[in-house]
Amino acid sequence: MDLLTVFQRFPDQEACIEHLESVRWRNRPCCPLCGSVKVARKCERDRVGRWNCHDCRSSFNVLSGTIMAKTRVPLQKWFLAIAIMANAKKSVSAHQLARDLDLTVQTAHYVQQRIRGEMTAQNGDSDLLSGIIEADETYVGGKPRRWPRNHPDKPAKGAPRGRGTSKQPVIGVVERGGMVRAAAADDLSGKGILRFLRANVDPSGSMLITDEYPAYNAVRGVMPHAVINHSETYAEGSTHTNTIEGFWSMLKRAWYGTHHHYTRKFLPLYVAEQCWKYNRRRSPDAFGSFIAGAMAA
Repeated sequence: MDLLTVFQRFPDQEACIEHLESVRWRNRPCCPLCGSVKVARKCERDRVGRWNCHDCRSSFNVLSGTIMAKTRVPLQKWFLAIAIMANAKKSVSAHQLARDLDLTVQTAHYVQQRIRGEMTAQNGDSDLLSGIIEADETYVGGKPRRWPRNHPDKPAKGAPRGRGTSKQPVIGVVERGGMVRAAAADDLSGKGILRFLRANVDPSGSMLITDEYPAYNAVRGVMPHAVINHSETYAEGSTHTNTIEGFWSMLKRAWYGTHHHYTRKFLPLYVAEQCWKYNRRRSPDAFGSFIAGAMAA
């Protein structure tokens, strides 16, 4: 959904609440605390959309238990932030979102991280990947420092890249023509990779394709495994890792062109954002998909 449509469909707080109530409750409101349907709308001039539960005697609204619970940010700005992030292929910075929505940078960052947290949860709702699976790892961080020409510690083949640096490792798997799963990695040994694959790939009927990194040999005996040697070629017929490499390019363009730096604390959220957008690349209404998932609390 584009921004103009969001403005037209949700011009005020009341319209946003009405839409969220229809998505979450489908004209059958219930208490999020006890599940009772014995509820009645609460009439208050200063607070719109409040309900009373006659069983547990609690007061609630449609946002209770969701990422927007107890928010002071107008819901129209939440909707606009969701639409902006869903449509931004290379993501959007907190500073840019703050300028677009007239928020403080701290509030914009808070809203973004709540949205990314929900994207993380929605990524876990899909089934295990199957079919032809490409697996690879990448490293997110700054470019290698240029060494002075005559520096005594300068490596013979230039500055190290990827493994052996302080960059943050990320591992991922993608189903040809389907979904992607990726996560910040603490362990890229054979055991760590096998653990990640078991959590995300159905070995029955799947074929794993990787590069020549030896740790992937741990999957032999679990599922069929083909290797493409990148020192010789990047594709041999259908044996290649170009799909997952394409996903890494999207992740790194968001880092390099928009955010410039990912802390280890928040790296999983940025990775989850790119996974969510990749998995809904063919969806005609990514905004509606996000709202439906967020209201399923």
